[in-house]
Amino acid sequence: MEILILAFFTFGYLVLAGADIGVGMALPYLGRSAGERREVIAAIAPFFLGNEVWLVAAAGVLAGLFPALEGEVLHGNHTMVVTLLLAWVVRDMGLWLRGRVPGERWQACWDGAIVAGSWGLALSWGALLANLVLGVEGPVALLPALVVAALFGTHGLTFAALRLRGTLRERAAVLSGGAGEARTYTLTSAALVAVGALAGLRLPLEPGTSGPLLVPVMLTLIPFLVASQAWVWWTFRHRVSGPSYL
Repeated sequence: MEILILAFFTFGYLVLAGADIGVGMALPYLGRSAGERREVIAAIAPFFLGNEVWLVAAAGVLAGLFPALEGEVLHGNHTMVVTLLLAWVVRDMGLWLRGRVPGERWQACWDGAIVAGSWGLALSWGALLANLVLGVEGPVALLPALVVAALFGTHGLTFAALRLRGTLRERAAVLSGGAGEARTYTLTSAALVAVGALAGLRLPLEPGTSGPLLVPVMLTLIPFLVASQAWVWWTFRHRVSGPSYL
């Protein structure tokens, strides 16, 4: 049961947050003016904070139920984890600060932070997964990291095609064949889950001793998390029609 809970939160993060990471990576391509970029960001604005909850939950499960694995994954990949966290902070700073002060230079600066942070997240996850799946690190891990980053980017473009309208949708749908974005989103989601599953098969998934206490708590919280996520998706199910608060 502990393994299923960890897989649930990890796969959920890769699929849900992978979409907003990919949109951030593709921001210069999708949004070619300040107004277009703001509309592209509106596609992920209702979701990105909720998506990050899945990573926090996965980290909590890792620390609480798999303490030995936490040491191997986090401390054994210290540089990649620190880089990932820095990229996360930079990306979120860009999202929150871009609209706080009027002016093209200010917005362009923080749009750059969104792009850099999104690429940093994708490459950091790629390098970490390459180390877990293939056992490679350093410069050798760059190629598999780029492959994973490309998967994040494709996933984000497909999500953008599901959320945007008009010219922005046409740009985002370049890889999904027009109206095939739902099919492509399903395929990229499955690919991200497969990458996560391959990493899990390589890890020593032996639970600690706190399972009898924490597992019932996790099983109680999961329905609330799923329900809140479903409510957000239902509320914002329509395509973006203009800029958001970001």
